[in-house]
Amino acid sequence: MRIFRKFLFPFALLYGLVMRFRNYLYDTGFLKSTKFPFPVICVGNLSAGGTGKTPMIEYLLELLSKNYKVAALSRGYGRETKGFILLNGSEPAREVGDEPLQFKTRFKDAIIAVDENRVHGISQLKRRFSPEVVLLDDAFQHRKVKAGLNILLTSYGDLFVDDFMLPTGNLREPLSGAERARVIVVTKCPVDLSKIEQDKIRKRLKLESYQKLYFSYIEYAEKIYNEHEEIFLNAILNEKIALVTGIANPTPLCNHLDKMNMDFTHFKFPDHHNFSPSDLKKFTSASRILTTEKDYMRLKNLFSHPGLYYLPIKIKFISNADGFNRELSHYVLTEKRGATGTSFNFG
Repeated sequence: MRIFRKFLFPFALLYGLVMRFRNYLYDTGFLKSTKFPFPVICVGNLSAGGTGKTPMIEYLLELLSKNYKVAALSRGYGRETKGFILLNGSEPAREVGDEPLQFKTRFKDAIIAVDENRVHGISQLKRRFSPEVVLLDDAFQHRKVKAGLNILLTSYGDLFVDDFMLPTGNLREPLSGAERARVIVVTKCPVDLSKIEQDKIRKRLKLESYQKLYFSYIEYAEKIYNEHEEIFLNAILNEKIALVTGIANPTPLCNHLDKMNMDFTHFKFPDHHNFSPSDLKKFTSASRILTTEKDYMRLKNLFSHPGLYYLPIKIKFISNADGFNRELSHYVLTEKRGATGTSFNFG
């Protein structure tokens, strides 16, 4: 597959030129970007999938909901519906998307909505709820909205500076697009990532003077859950488990289970995979099925199985979490007070 993608190099060059020209039109104001009169925080990436946007949105929901009325808006990738939908948490994933349903399930009182037209979606949220802060999930390339603060994620071991444009690589736009981000977070790092390694990555990313860099890792919960119970993961170490994943990069999860000496068979599917009856037959005979929280949103409505559980994750910062939190708080306060009349949207 990788060899075949190399033959698509001319198309990658063409795609890169198109995206560069598109960005130029937005940067010069030829194409319109809508700025809203309240803080809008965009979480996204340059690469296609797998950088940890979902746990970052959840981190922001938990952080900002303590002091502000926060709404999160996603396009609802893979859903079978169109237009604006406000989630109540009872919808099947196929109608609203697995990630927004996960947000609503974990944060039951949060305002969670989907709309492929982000300008329309934010306008609906503004009219109905008057949120103080709006979080945009996976909208870094959705430039019809002028986000006040862009948070760009890139995975450790798969930095965007090492990638190339689609379809040869996985970049959605040229590397210059990173200049729009004020905050860059390297995700999925080893917990013990040294300062020396951090400095090496910092140099490779070639940050602008206004950009702040943070390093994070995935923290796995000690318990696994379903809608009826929760149990400690180490309580099933002696069982043979079916691990089912439909995410972009399941390697960190597999590594975590390997370190725990779990006995599992991995059934790997593409990101946001729509499980078919033939897919389900591959693993539903297992007495214990473990999956990700995102996949659980889809699987729980496809079959009834008392042994189906999900393992929650959280994003944690290796250091300077307080600095990241202050950066977010400062942006929100500045926007709300209108102290400068401008946003932190550089580039």
